Amino acid sequence: MEVRSARKTEVDHLARVWHDAWHEAHARIVPAALTRVRTFANFRKRLEAALPAVRVVGPPGTPLGFHIVQGSELYQLFVAAEARGTGVARALIADAEAMLAGKGVRTAWLACAQGNERAARFYEKCGWRRVGTVINHLRTEEGPFDLEVWRYEKALSPRG
Repeated sequence: MEVRSARKTEVDHLARVWHDAWHEAHARIVPAALTRVRTFANFRKRLEAALPAVRVVGPPGTPLGFHIVQGSELYQLFVAAEARGTGVARALIADAEAMLAGKGVRTAWLACAQGNERAARFYEKCGWRRVGTVINHLRTEEGPFDLEVWRYEKALSPRG
């Protein structure tokens, strides 16, 4: 499964994937105030800003999922509902891990919303381990929003 850089023409489609997958997984487990500010426009704006770091799997114009890496963090990983169980998420996480290792990251980390059991099981199957909880300082258009999340880490081997 090929993982490639996202195209500017795919931002709207990816924003819909992100919006729908985020709301499906998070709306029932995070505070309503956060759900309210996670609009399609919010996801679109964030994707546009992160576009150089967005990697996708799927057909040009209609990718099935994406990831974003920031520093030593797997910052975002979302897959469209119709692509779950097809290997898209595994391809994306493997690509993210390779990118992080290629940058010299020895211990990668990610934040997972408390209660997002499906994502937690997936990360654990991929060799990530829950190391505790942390406060994730989110930025929203209404200002900062602190959310307690599960922190996952994975030791990475340097690429040679």
